Amino acid sequence: MRARPSPLSSLIVLAGLGVLGVFAPAHADTVITNANGYTLNGKGELVQFSALAFDERGRIMAVGTQAEVAAKAKNAHQVDMGGRTVLPGLIDAHGHVFGLGQQLTQLDLSATTSLAAATGAIAAYAKANAGHAWIRGRGWNQENWKLGRFPTAAELDAVVSDRPVWLERVDGHAGWANSRTLALAGITKATPDPAGGKIMRDANGEATGVLVDAAQELVTKVMPAQTEAEGRVMLDRALGEMARVGLTAVHDAGIGVQEDRLYRDYADKNKLSARIYAMIGGTGADFDQLAKNGPLRDYGDGMYALRAVKLYSDGALGSRGAALIKPYSDEPHSHGLLFFKSAQMDAMMTKAMRKGYQVNVHAIGDAGNKQILDIYQKELKATKSEAQRHRIEHAQVVAAQDIPRFQSLGIIPSMQPTHATSDKNMAETRVGPERIKGAYAWRSFLHQGSRIACGSDFPVESPNPFFGIHAAVTRMDHAGQPVAGWYPNQAMSLKEAFRCFTLDAAYAGHQENSLGSLEAGKQADFIVIDRDLFRMPTYDIFKTGVLETWVGGRQVFKK
Repeated sequence: MRARPSPLSSLIVLAGLGVLGVFAPAHADTVITNANGYTLNGKGELVQFSALAFDERGRIMAVGTQAEVAAKAKNAHQVDMGGRTVLPGLIDAHGHVFGLGQQLTQLDLSATTSLAAATGAIAAYAKANAGHAWIRGRGWNQENWKLGRFPTAAELDAVVSDRPVWLERVDGHAGWANSRTLALAGITKATPDPAGGKIMRDANGEATGVLVDAAQELVTKVMPAQTEAEGRVMLDRALGEMARVGLTAVHDAGIGVQEDRLYRDYADKNKLSARIYAMIGGTGADFDQLAKNGPLRDYGDGMYALRAVKLYSDGALGSRGAALIKPYSDEPHSHGLLFFKSAQMDAMMTKAMRKGYQVNVHAIGDAGNKQILDIYQKELKATKSEAQRHRIEHAQVVAAQDIPRFQSLGIIPSMQPTHATSDKNMAETRVGPERIKGAYAWRSFLHQGSRIACGSDFPVESPNPFFGIHAAVTRMDHAGQPVAGWYPNQAMSLKEAFRCFTLDAAYAGHQENSLGSLEAGKQADFIVIDRDLFRMPTYDIFKTGVLETWVGGRQVFKK
């Protein structure tokens, strides 16, 4: 049975000026009128409004009825919404901005449904880009190809043998190389697997062409370094796509010195069309340089922040790199990969904690999640860092006894709803019928009071937040499968899904006082969409289109 349209039982219609409050002193430059507006208030209640006023700084002054807002915004510029639906700008709590830009500028294999389709696309791309010294791309998924194995270097050699080819798997946790690339990287039968990585081999021990997790560094270290000009192109493309899909803020999960420099430059030149809450990738040399003056809480009038660190506990489920307590159900000799011994991970986490940074650790398997929870339990009080709102990124497969520890330790689960609908074709095969009960378990987290910060992990998934809201509510793919939803007992309500892409994502970035809802005193970050999110069939949510995107009272996208 298909999901029904969501009721409006939780909706509160604004009736007075005091409901969302009025920030009276300043003059409002702009009034949005005739809107079918929805937001959450400070209590988390869904409220409706028809008008919104913001001043020349892009700060909201009043939200409510036409008459109420007009009284507080006399002589302001009027923008008539024509009854269209207005929502707070949506926030992606876990994305990779430059990775998205890279996907938009290189070969994208995410739509390929067979190995033959992929090699055909690679051959065509190589022919069209004859001047490129390397062929690079991303997005392949052997599960979608129904291959039953990883692809090989020989299959790449058959279409491109004259130059190196390097193609990242959809999750970024494995790469596919041709023989030219393996030779440049110096990978032979004698090359050992690096710590936290795996070289896929044939029965004779020869490298087959796929490198998992840390083994990818054998290739990336011999690739040409990204230039600043290339970085700017990637950032421009990513910002354009984010604005198009209605993202007004993104938590960038892992940046270095070069990306930080570009973000500051774009903020200085008023070129950022989305607010960036960035995480320093690791606690090595880039961290030492970027953390000299401690966390950067606000740069460019709220457009950029650098107050978190991103670490990795394990790999991904699709490439069997996620670390499991018991072996994989479909590969009984493998537990996946913990990237670091607990003492090493502890040292990295405490280094960042003691410098005042929020620590956000990628953990997908139940062993990875347990390792990080154990360290948090040990170090939170020792570092006096409870207020830093530490997070686990993905929290994808969690042992039943470890789910309550998120709440007792105050750890935010930063989760990506579309991972469930993308992974449903292989997840239970990987972990079996018992462990799957603690996988993609949003309801279990919400039931205990955890605030889930929702994102997409783009470019692993689409950056479109309506895809995420749809997956969270229906647990269906875009074909409406499975009909009742995949493990529907773990679904969110529409209001919960809306909240996890707004207020709770803002909370996870220490920004709930300025972002996440349309209330007086907050930033005028909002979007205009082509249908009423709260009066439509939930199974159609992914079809929602963005007509306009506004950040700080500035229109950054119009369809």
